[in-house]
Amino acid sequence: MSSSCVFTNYPLICAFIAFALAQSIKFFTSWYKEKRWDIKQLVGSGGMPSSHSSTVTALATAIGFQEGFGGSLFATALILACIVMYDATGVRLHAGRQAEVLNQIVYELPAEHPLAESRPLRELLGHTPPQVFAGCMLGIITSAAGYFIFQGAT
Repeated sequence: MSSSCVFTNYPLICAFIAFALAQSIKFFTSWYKEKRWDIKQLVGSGGMPSSHSSTVTALATAIGFQEGFGGSLFATALILACIVMYDATGVRLHAGRQAEVLNQIVYELPAEHPLAESRPLRELLGHTPPQVFAGCMLGIITSAAGYFIFQGAT
C-alpha cells in the first residue's frame, strides 16, 4: 500500500475527506436550522460535528490500519488526536465562551466609549464533548470505509 504519490496516501486522503464531510455536515445543518446558506460554515470552526476531531481521528485510525495499531507512528498520531480533542473541549471552548461575555460587555458600552465600535470577537471556537465525540466517530468511520475501499483497489 506504500506509494510516493500524495494522491494515493491513504491516511492523508482519509483526513481530508473526514474534514470535508464534517464541514459539509455543518453547512447543511446550518441551512436546515436557519433556512439560509452560510458559506462560512464550510471553513469555520466550532459546531457539530468537530472537524478537528474527525480529521485527526481519521488520520490516526488510517495510520493504524496501514502501519499497524501497535506501531510508534500510530501512537504518535493517537497522542496528537487526543491533544487536539482535549484542546477543542477545553481551551478553545472556554475561549469562545469568554469571547461571548466580552462581546456582550462591549455591546452594552455607551456609544462614546472608545471600545464601543470594536469588531466582535469570534465566539464559535471550541466544541462540546458531544460535538467532539461525533467528530471522532465520523473520523473512524471515514478511515474504516477508506481502508476497505483502498484494500479493494489493491
